[in-house]
Amino acid sequence: MPPPSSSPDADPTGFRVAVLGYGNQGRAHALNLRDAGATVTVGARSGPGARLAEADGFLPVSFDAAVATAELVIMALPDEVHGPVWSELEPHVPHGCSVGFIHGFSIHHKRLAPRADLGVILVAPKGPGPTLRSRFVKGQGIPALVGVHQTGDADAEQHLHRWGTGIGCARAALIPSSFAEECETDLFGEQAILCGGILALMRASFETLQDAGYSDEVAYIECIHELKQVVDLLYAQGPAAMHKAISNTAEFGAFVAAEQLDSKELRGQLQSLLHDIQSGAFAQRFAEDAEAGHPWFNAKRSAHDDHAIEAASAKVRQTMPWLENDT
Repeated sequence: MPPPSSSPDADPTGFRVAVLGYGNQGRAHALNLRDAGATVTVGARSGPGARLAEADGFLPVSFDAAVATAELVIMALPDEVHGPVWSELEPHVPHGCSVGFIHGFSIHHKRLAPRADLGVILVAPKGPGPTLRSRFVKGQGIPALVGVHQTGDADAEQHLHRWGTGIGCARAALIPSSFAEECETDLFGEQAILCGGILALMRASFETLQDAGYSDEVAYIECIHELKQVVDLLYAQGPAAMHKAISNTAEFGAFVAAEQLDSKELRGQLQSLLHDIQSGAFAQRFAEDAEAGHPWFNAKRSAHDDHAIEAASAKVRQTMPWLENDT
């Protein structure tokens, strides 16, 4: 893994950056870059994001105005709107500018194709926006996958390092990668573990205890609430240290469960998820659902939010109101 960038060319001071969008990632990038000395302009449409940008001391402007003098344009917008926004925005992007992406999805799946004179670069922090910001404020950072897809007439490599340094990721590591690798591995990690697999396992375990007659609150604590303590150990020290920190009973049971759950069927399902991503089928379904107004997505969201886990979660969290600030 490469060391943090220390090149004078990576100094973000005076770097003219347009951040389009002011959600969790856009806000963190804009604030960190500004604190690092960059000249940041926020492009945001009227709404909660624009109001938050104003509260943070920015003067949000239209996308066209934001990019007018930029050396780097960061597309901190939802993946599904990159194409339509870019088709209107591209004529206003200065010659030799770099276009920066936080995720490889849009470029890898050809949702847009920036013109030949523009740099196309990736700085993908491996963590959510609030974590990127909180680590930066502490003088720390989180790793990022980085890559240059297209150099054009831009100082693309320099722009990449100024960006990665400005948001604090170079304090940890700027890991050479590509839009394809970042996109496919990021989607797989989200689906197999971080956002899909872990929730599916928690829900199935919760329902197993529920069906066996145990109370919803106890099922929630045992299958969901306690996860954070284990994840914190994994995050800070790794799997071996986590095993050393739990009881012999828990560790023995972990090995028993691993033998039962890690089956050929599970491996086959994981391979199926990866193939779905690599083939582009997932991206196509996502695009089609977005174009139709997200009917499938919204139905799944509603069903997820109405699960008994939510009521149990609310009851458990009411006993510990301080958890609201523990993020």
